[in-house]
Amino acid sequence: MKRRTLIIAMPCVVILLAAAGLYLRNGKSDDFQFRTDTVKQGNISVVVTATGTLSAVITVQVGSQVSGNIEKLYADFNSRVRRGQIVAELDTTFLKAALNEAEANVQRAKVQLADAKRNLDRTTVLFTKNLVAQLDLDAARTTYEAASATVKQMQAQMDRARVNIDYATIRSPIDGVVISRNVDVGQTVAASLQAPVLFSIANDLTKMQVQASVDEADIGRISVGLPVTFTVDAYPNEMFTGTVSQVRLAPVIVQNVVNYTVIIDVPNKDLKLMPGMTANVSVLVAERDSVVKVPALALTFRPTQSLIDAGLVNLPHRPDSGSNGNRSRPDRGGMGMQGRGFGQGGPGQGQRRQGGILWVMDSKGTLNPVPVRTGLSDGTSTEIVAGNVKPGDKVVLGVIDPNPTAQGPSQNNPFAPQRMGGGGGGRR
Repeated sequence: MKRRTLIIAMPCVVILLAAAGLYLRNGKSDDFQFRTDTVKQGNISVVVTATGTLSAVITVQVGSQVSGNIEKLYADFNSRVRRGQIVAELDTTFLKAALNEAEANVQRAKVQLADAKRNLDRTTVLFTKNLVAQLDLDAARTTYEAASATVKQMQAQMDRARVNIDYATIRSPIDGVVISRNVDVGQTVAASLQAPVLFSIANDLTKMQVQASVDEADIGRISVGLPVTFTVDAYPNEMFTGTVSQVRLAPVIVQNVVNYTVIIDVPNKDLKLMPGMTANVSVLVAERDSVVKVPALALTFRPTQSLIDAGLVNLPHRPDSGSNGNRSRPDRGGMGMQGRGFGQGGPGQGQRRQGGILWVMDSKGTLNPVPVRTGLSDGTSTEIVAGNVKPGDKVVLGVIDPNPTAQGPSQNNPFAPQRMGGGGGGRR
């Protein structure tokens, strides 16, 4: 009778123990909620962002080489001008007076030259008759040569006075549009030290350029010919395009920050873009189509010890080593993956390739480590170039902590340092 009772009781005990274990395991797994996403296939691109200023390809500052009052203006803001067209005139009263004076000086110098020539001829005749000394002949010749030089000097001053009168008529040096006028009629301009700027004329506003300031950390990825997109505040919903045409070698250092100037050619056929606008630039430095990609956060996730204790992590173990037959613990932080040649790097930046670990959740809710090799990263998604993952696989991004005050911030903050599982508290 006792034996029969024991035979009947044994299956009941086994069933009760299995139910208790399943209950305990489910109770632990229910304590954790995961933020997950799926592996996808799509395009990925890497861009370098910068800010810059729009300007015309050629902008000429039109100034005055002579001083005087502005007498007439023939061009205004936005006026279209042709090369050689008169845009302003200065009062020439004083300039004409200076020309008259220079002409009179030339006449006086010519008279003095003629007198010196007659004196030289007369002295030469007397010298041949031994009536004057050699000293007198030399003095007459010197006077003549000095008078001749004075004539040339006065003629040069007269030519300069005439040129100054021509300079009083300001002409446009190029075909273009007046984008700035800095003077008014009656205003006095002084050209004593440097030519004052009267107008700024842009050659062709249908072709413009952006002078973008790129950080030294990104300048190595910029090259001539790369495509560029940018926006301006005036048209926030419209995207403009351009092409990198020049990467200048001279650094621009502001408060110990080193930047480099990148010139971007921009078409502007509809004339929406204007000089001086601020451009928010994105330079496409790398792009790949139809790649396997995962959220970048998936490469930063590491299971915590509490997940391991709950039996939710499938930790690989290295083969037994040594004569004692003890199984080795999982590698600290790497979950035993370094032995396969994959490092613990996070999401790749740009075109740098490195290893990483993805934690893939199977249909039972268990987390399985998958070593991968990463490629391009745009900061949001990262390309997977090698690894046993495929589109549709569920990857873990982080843990949603139901009790953050008790568990600590590392449970729900993927950027906070987390205690690595398998460091000594793994399965034995």
